[in-house]
Order: sequence, then structure tokens, then C-alpha cells
Amino acid sequence: MRIWLNKYFGFSKSEFNGLLFLLLILCLIKSIPYIYDYFKPVEKDHPGLLAQLQKIKLTEDKKIDAGKYANGVEWKKRKENLFNFDPNTLSTDGWQSLGLSLKQAKSIVNYTQKGGKFYKPEDLQKMYVISPERYAKLLPFVQIKKNAVADLQKNMVDERKVYVKKPLQIIDINTADSAQLDEIKGIGGVFATRILKYRERLGGFHKKEQLLEIYGLDSIKYNEIKDQVSLSRIALKVVNINTAQFNDLKTNPYLSYRQINAIIQYRKQHGDYADISDLKKIAILNQKVIDQITPYLSF
Repeated sequence: MRIWLNKYFGFSKSEFNGLLFLLLILCLIKSIPYIYDYFKPVEKDHPGLLAQLQKIKLTEDKKIDAGKYANGVEWKKRKENLFNFDPNTLSTDGWQSLGLSLKQAKSIVNYTQKGGKFYKPEDLQKMYVISPERYAKLLPFVQIKKNAVADLQKNMVDERKVYVKKPLQIIDINTADSAQLDEIKGIGGVFATRILKYRERLGGFHKKEQLLEIYGLDSIKYNEIKDQVSLSRIALKVVNINTAQFNDLKTNPYLSYRQINAIIQYRKQHGDYADISDLKKIAILNQKVIDQITPYLSF
């Protein structure tokens, strides 16, 4: 072998000896684990460790038993016993006899004890703990007593009584208080308060359409309530324009402060107003504003 290495790789005698030594060391390292296992002393089992291992094993066995058994009966060996039953009165044991687990049975019994009712066999499928397959098996055996059906019919009659529509009441918006306005369908406490405040500012409504001028009361709301309101012909609160001062006119929602000042200044410069047509001579009063304030002015 040395001759072959020397011929092909040019190994000298010392290099060949070094290679053999290296191979010997590698073989020794490789064999150390086997030598250690052969001469390793046998350790005795520690009594405390054995006790801990035994305790862990018993705990795991108990968990397995708890999963396998329910009320002392092994679940896997439980056989379903189908029979005619009323789901409104069936006990926990009865549901288990039908093939349900203890947890499923308790869930249904809790439902009935808290007032839940099965009025017809198909109501059984609303219980989420009953699978569709189990429901299909149980459905032919459901027999609900007649009194449960009677209760259902009574409840339906009661519901119809509750939801009977009350006849619409016609409310006079010029004389109604907040409680009466609140009776209008579509008008709550907020709108009732706004209507009263606007009526006070105006001095009374002279037409229904003035409700559209109230903040938040749009055309949709107006169309909803217009047939529920009436308008009595009360004496509107009017102001004599020839004697009125600024404070007398400032509550009128149709006039701005500039327009009020213009009315007073024109009167001071040209004398009393003869009729409503004189207001047309004031430049900042357009015809719409004049028409709006006319019912609330006297001369």
C-alpha cells in the first residue's frame, strides 16, 4: 500500500506513517461510544422518580375515564333507545336515552326550564346541539301535547292584540301641548318641543305648511304627519307696524335684524304705513318676506 501511495501520490515513508496514525485515531474516536456503553455502570431506579411517574400515569388514566364515561355509563357502549316523547317535558335522562350526551341534554332542559317552548315537532331543529342526522331520527317520535299548541295559538292572538294599529288622532297644532303633539305618529319629544317654540315665535300657525320651516322637519316628515294635524282659526299674535319697536319684531322668524331696522327707519323718514303695499317700497324686503309677515302685522 505504501508503494502504491508513493507511486501515484508521491507519499514518503514519514507521510505514510502519519496517515496510518491519523486513521488509528479516527477509529478510536468512532469506537468510544460503544466502549462507554459496554463499561457504563447500571443505575438503580430512584424511588421518588418512580412515584412521580406513577402519579402522572394515574392522572392520565382518570382523564381518559372521564372522557369515556358519563353518569357512570361508558359513552361508547351507550345504546340509543328511541321512543315517543314530548320535548317540553322530557328530562335529562330521557334525552340521554335518545342518544344525546349529558351536555346536550342539559342544554335542552335548561332551554325549557327558562320558558322555551316547542310548539310543533319541527321546532326541535332550532336546537343547535341536535345535529341534522339526530334530528331526522328523533322527528317521527316527537309528540307534543295539545296544551302546548293551545298556548301557541293564545300567544299569536295576544301578539295580534298588541300590534293592532291605533286610529290616527287629529291634533290641533295651534292649541296642543307637548304631550298631545307627542301622540302624533312620527313626532317625538324633540319635534314636539320645536313645534311649540316655533309657534311661540310666530304667534300661532296660519297654515300647516309652516311646519316645514321647523329645523329638521323636512318634506318626508311633513307628508307623514300632515293628515294627523289640524289648524284652528285662532287669533294670531299681531304687531302694529306703526308703533312697533325693534324688540317687538325681532322674534319674528321671517325678518332679519337689517330688515327690522329698515322698516323702522323708513317709518321715521316717511311716516306711518297705510297698508301692506307700503312695505314694497323698502328695497331689502322682497315679496316672499312680505307675504310671510303679512298675517302677523296690523296698521
